Amino acid sequence: MKRVGFRGRLFLILLGFAVVPSILISLAWSATGSFVLPLAGATAAWDSVAITGERAIAAARAAELSAAQRRALQRHDSTLRQSVLQSRRAGFLFREAAKKLAFASIFVVLIIGVIASRVAGHLSRNLSRPLQELVGWTERIGRGEPLPTTPPRRGAPEFEVLRRRMRIMAGELELGRARALEAERAATLRESARQVAHELKNPLTPIRFAVERLQRDAPPELSETVEVLAVESQRLEAMARSFAQFGRLPEGPRADVDLGEMARYTARATIPPDVAVHVEIDDDVPMIKGHHDALARALSNVMLNAVDACKGRGGGEVGVRVRRLSGNGNGTESVELTVSDTGCGIPPEQLTRIWEPYMTSKPGGTGLGLAIARQTVLAHDGSVSAKSTVGSGTEIRFVLPIRGDGSNESNGTSGGSHGS
Repeated sequence: MKRVGFRGRLFLILLGFAVVPSILISLAWSATGSFVLPLAGATAAWDSVAITGERAIAAARAAELSAAQRRALQRHDSTLRQSVLQSRRAGFLFREAAKKLAFASIFVVLIIGVIASRVAGHLSRNLSRPLQELVGWTERIGRGEPLPTTPPRRGAPEFEVLRRRMRIMAGELELGRARALEAERAATLRESARQVAHELKNPLTPIRFAVERLQRDAPPELSETVEVLAVESQRLEAMARSFAQFGRLPEGPRADVDLGEMARYTARATIPPDVAVHVEIDDDVPMIKGHHDALARALSNVMLNAVDACKGRGGGEVGVRVRRLSGNGNGTESVELTVSDTGCGIPPEQLTRIWEPYMTSKPGGTGLGLAIARQTVLAHDGSVSAKSTVGSGTEIRFVLPIRGDGSNESNGTSGGSHGS
């Protein structure tokens, strides 16, 4: 036997709540009318009075009565007969009224049943359809599928609130899944980077010593070859340092960091004289809690990319701005650090991938500069973003909370966003 669905069960329950009490009340009313109304007529009592009255009148007539007494007896007999007749008429009317009352009760029950069925159907539809929709949403959320964007089904306003909350919950779950996957991927990449850095550093030390000895003792005809060895060994050392930095999160206690002063110093130390630079620091920028060296390396990597973008276009300008943010979407006080350039820009299809490790368009680059910068900012509970227009330039944005608790240092992934 096919099981009745939720809507059918809800319909039957609502219909039962309306019809069953109506039937009980109608039956009680019909029974009351059938028993009480005949009693109100008192037909049996008047019949008994008529019989005894006739006997009394017959006995009285047999006696010697005066003319006045006979007239009184005659009036009494006439009144008694009329009263009995009226009682019988009332009894007949009360019996007919009881029958009609029973039929009226049945008719009222049918009307109530029809109205109740319509109301119950309407309520069951308005309750079951949104609930079935939300049950389907939970299955989609469990499978990790996106929620439908079709117009919601009609129902009580509370269902719309529930839909809105479920969309928020689904977004947070999806973000949590993405962060978990990203954390696992980042941990794997960091471990690989540590192993590569270790494997590079071990042979680089004797190679560097050998190159230095060759530079001292090699004949002049081998000087160019030795110079190539020296340059390439230095490049491998730089690569090993990049892998080591990417494979290691900022460590140690945090200290007060002046991002404005850091931006000024890093701009002077990183940007060459032939590239114009404009540094703008607001007056009310507060200190943040963080790791100075790690943040300085992250900022230096971004500035070096900006310089390369300007030189690739034959000239340009680098802009650096530090300002305070009040209420960064979640009510926290933050500091925004922006590095912009007027270089060649980044194509849209590559913009969302610039934070990925080993993603580079520069010959000989490791593709770890922006990945290290992002990892460092996220480890400080901050966020990163980027926007770029081909032919106009690129802007990299860091947002760092003034008082980060370091909760993201364990994975270095949560709380950030990809380039926008």
